[in-house]
Amino acid sequence: MDYLKLLYLPVFVFVVSFLVLTIIRKSLIKIFLKFAEKTETALDDIVLHAIRKPSLLWIFALSLDIAINFSKIPTQYISITSKIIRIIIIISITFAFGNLAGMLFNTSLKEKAVPIPNTGLLQAIIKVTIYVVGLLIALNYLGISITPIITALGVGGLAVALALRDTLANLFSGIHILVEKAIKVGDFIRMDNGVEGFVEDITWRTTRIKTVQNNFVIVPNEKLVQSIVTNFDLNDKKVSVPIKISVSYDSDIDKVEKILIEVSKSLIGKVEGLVADPEPIVRFNPGFGDSSLDFTLVCYAEEFKYNFLIQSEIRKAVFKRFREENIEIPFPQRVIHMKQN
Repeated sequence: MDYLKLLYLPVFVFVVSFLVLTIIRKSLIKIFLKFAEKTETALDDIVLHAIRKPSLLWIFALSLDIAINFSKIPTQYISITSKIIRIIIIISITFAFGNLAGMLFNTSLKEKAVPIPNTGLLQAIIKVTIYVVGLLIALNYLGISITPIITALGVGGLAVALALRDTLANLFSGIHILVEKAIKVGDFIRMDNGVEGFVEDITWRTTRIKTVQNNFVIVPNEKLVQSIVTNFDLNDKKVSVPIKISVSYDSDIDKVEKILIEVSKSLIGKVEGLVADPEPIVRFNPGFGDSSLDFTLVCYAEEFKYNFLIQSEIRKAVFKRFREENIEIPFPQRVIHMKQN
């Protein structure tokens, strides 16, 4: 009962201290937020976001420390409470550094145009590493030897690595893809097995590719790294759009070339993605077919995603113009001569 009476004053001091410090914390956050809005750098916003939640633990620890100074409880209990306070501070600082490092790394990669997947793969790895270091520091402060723990983690880690070989291979392949920047979210790629589409996401295990048919192909990161990949958006996103067009052998090839150039140029600015530079060109290639004269009209698109739209619109316009000019589009035919005895 005597011990309970001794706690009245410390508890009262703790509650009052916590409330006062919470009010001061809120006021300081508002002041710093207004200051951060006026600055061009994002660093102050990141720091504020990183320490916002851990600062509550700092207030709790400081209030507890103030309350102890007003207490008359036995020394052994004060010693235990002091250890708890220090552990709380170590944990809160660890969380603050983990959040800060993760967000800074995330921001840095975005500024360098490196895509971060929705799962936050790299950010999570950094956070977990810092959290583990913080936990080991806390255990060391409590007098718990961390050498056996590190040894156990090493042996256990080796066993886990062997058991999860495929998973870890995909994880490190995903990191390799992100760091190398040869493939980014939004790129149109084609794998050597024929899979092609837009990269929608790169997660810790797989890469999601959205095909032009609006389906998703899930590719393990390791398979993607091992494949020969064509990236249509790696440097210049402009791509050529070759369109094969056939006419009858009765056609004037110069007139056909002129019409194809005129039609393709007339659609620039009308068909989304069709660009004027480089200019459309026509080549009499592959040339002499079995039943037709074959030309190739080459236009250029801003991005690969406009490829099919441009082909469709140009074919429709060419078909209408050929009808107006009485240019025949032949169908396959063969002439058979029967030998008579």
